[in-house]
Amino acid sequence: MRWTTLFLCRSPDSSKVRSKMLYASSKDRFKRELDGIQVELQATDPSEMSIDIVKGRAL
Repeated sequence: MRWTTLFLCRSPDSSKVRSKMLYASSKDRFKRELDGIQVELQATDPSEMSIDIVKGRAL
């Protein structure tokens, strides 16, 4: 079995611009603190985080 480190983040399209910018800068700083992230999946809608999409990106 092979393990893949996945970083999954969601920022809804309906969010205000200021909130999106704060989220993006916080996410980038947090991500820099982590080691070994192999796949990043960004989503704006819950349907973009389905198990099939996650499996497809992680393989």
